[in-house]
Amino acid sequence: MILTVTPNPSLDRTYELPSLDRGTVLRAVTDRVDPGGKGVNVSRAVAAAGHRTVAVLPLGGPEGALLAQLLGGLGIEVSGVPLTGSTRVNATLVEADGTLTKVNAAGPEISEAEAEALLEAVRALSADPDWIACCGSLPRGLPPNWYAELVARIHRVGARIALDTSGAALAAALTERPDVVKPNTGELAEAVGRPLATLGDAVKAAEELHARGAQAVLASLGADGQLLLDASGTYFGSAPVGAVRSNVGAGDASLAGFLAAGGTGPAALAAAVGHGAAAVQLPGSAMPTPADLDLSAVSVTEDLPLDRALTEPAP
Repeated sequence: MILTVTPNPSLDRTYELPSLDRGTVLRAVTDRVDPGGKGVNVSRAVAAAGHRTVAVLPLGGPEGALLAQLLGGLGIEVSGVPLTGSTRVNATLVEADGTLTKVNAAGPEISEAEAEALLEAVRALSADPDWIACCGSLPRGLPPNWYAELVARIHRVGARIALDTSGAALAAALTERPDVVKPNTGELAEAVGRPLATLGDAVKAAEELHARGAQAVLASLGADGQLLLDASGTYFGSAPVGAVRSNVGAGDASLAGFLAAGGTGPAALAAAVGHGAAAVQLPGSAMPTPADLDLSAVSVTEDLPLDRALTEPAP
């Protein structure tokens, strides 16, 4: 069972458009509403794979009620912390050529009492999960060290924690030695304060995060693949991808696949790569099912091509 924590969840509305023309009236080809937020997406991917998952998240207003309803319909157990504010609504515009424009709302401001209630809700459920995945940005009202406090409380009860966040929140949490951190290329570059142009640069950055406290680093490198540094070694995984429909939630699907496959070593990395490759070929923030996966197409190696230039280098 995988428990997820999403401090800043959302409803995600996606519109598919022929093209995005500013200043005109646009007619969507399709539109859909999905439960959103990085931890929520991890729960959705875990549930789609047929595993049990519990989502801990703050919920407020009719938007929060709809979010809980949608999650329940997907077979996800919800542990909601009531908010006085309303859950945010995000918008994603996807053009026919795959270009994606996303507008993320700021979300409600969380009070000190609500922040403590969220921490306590996670602690109360920490005994049973195989993994606890804490994901996403921190909403207004939560200090940068909130994730660090969460990691410390979870480790005190002996649970394993995967953390997917960035910036000051990631830097603060590293001191509490999260079991896995999952940055993308840009977040990895931000964390070490230097540009990443090659796979070798990404490996050195992952080694630095490890030295600063991360017990393992699973880095999403976009179209180039994924990098894993953990106690068993350093590995690089990639898979061919057909037409990209949307990359929203692809990193979250990767983390779900990684944790569901045990969360360590090359087999877990292969599952992460397979889930991410499948997710980008689905509409909106849809999560892949086992039928969408092609793990036979995934390549994982310890012989890293360190000089390979990254397709999307991080400044």
